[in-house]
Amino acid sequence: MIELLYLKDSYVKEYNAKITEVIINNDKCFIVLDKTIFYPQGGGQIYDTGKIIDEKGEEYQVISVRKVDGKILHEINKPGLIQNQKIKGIIDWERRYKLMRSHTATHILAETIFKETNALITGNNIDLDKCRIDFDLESNDPEMMKKAVEDANKVIAQNLPIKIEFMSREEAFKIPQLSKLAKGLPENLKEIRVVSIGDYDIQGDGGTHVHNTSEIGKIEFITTDNRGKNNRRIYFKIID
Repeated sequence: MIELLYLKDSYVKEYNAKITEVIINNDKCFIVLDKTIFYPQGGGQIYDTGKIIDEKGEEYQVISVRKVDGKILHEINKPGLIQNQKIKGIIDWERRYKLMRSHTATHILAETIFKETNALITGNNIDLDKCRIDFDLESNDPEMMKKAVEDANKVIAQNLPIKIEFMSREEAFKIPQLSKLAKGLPENLKEIRVVSIGDYDIQGDGGTHVHNTSEIGKIEFITTDNRGKNNRRIYFKIID
């Protein structure tokens, strides 16, 4: 089992690991590690990038990270690494940190809209240039969404601490509205990672987050979109 270091500490920028598997597929090269700080795409959050350095100092660029059949595949830009080799992994911190800020902001905005409408999330995407959240809502109301962004920024300005806890499924599901996802949390999870933002929001989540809302900056409203029956989308981004 690979150790997912980012689940416990999103601020680790570099670390040492061992290659457990090398996969060549259609001229693409992937490595599997015994532990990783690189976030694989999932839960709406895009993957981390960075570099791998072998024992001789040779550098390999990590160009994507994805979870496939239970394995975390780190796609690198060239072959050369071998099984059981020790490496150093270094994350593209500027990219990661913006995603952390955006992910925490997404939780706050989703909770703000939920408090106003009871709408659950039907889809989301956390990216570098802009983010989006889709909600199960009957009407498209841009003014309500703009007001939600204003209210979310007031929450951010309170400098709330973010806490990460691991709970048994039974314990976690005692928390009201643990998930804002319409589809709920995966049924196969025996342990739930719970992310709390002060007393404002608490959700089961596997993404990367900042330590305090003061690190986010502000949410900037971009637009809304009508995506069909009971599907409304808001686009936004974070700014310093």
